[in-house]
Amino acid sequence: MTVSIDILQTWMNAKEDEHLEFKEAKENFHFEELVNYCVALANEGGGRMILGVTDKLPRKVVGSQAFSNLERTKAGLIDRVRLRIDVEEIQHPDGRVLVFQVPSRPIGSGRPTIKGRSSAGTGDHRTRGARAWRAAHAFSTVLSAHR
Repeated sequence: MTVSIDILQTWMNAKEDEHLEFKEAKENFHFEELVNYCVALANEGGGRMILGVTDKLPRKVVGSQAFSNLERTKAGLIDRVRLRIDVEEIQHPDGRVLVFQVPSRPIGSGRPTIKGRSSAGTGDHRTRGARAWRAAHAFSTVLSAHR
């Protein structure tokens, strides 16, 4: 994965959704929060988590000091999420930007989880897919019980 400043700018102009997430993370970003976002993105079919860019449109690069040891961060993500998550560091003129490329969970592998939960969040776009999956699973369980 090689991300140019032009590609980054294209993403910055796009609307956040279940496949694209921005966080300023100027000074730091909690590893557990990164794990939560990566699990949610994987459960939604994959996507990108971008640190060092403002959340709201119009977005701008603010730079990030988070995760100075990227190899350690990648190893920790593999250990916790059980997926290989690539990360690229972009040296933008306005500061350091990190792009985490999260793959979709493999079909049939079960949903990546955190402490028994399939995704984290409080009802925003990160959790819509998890709620839909649980509802469909519950519905199919009820149907099976009545056959």
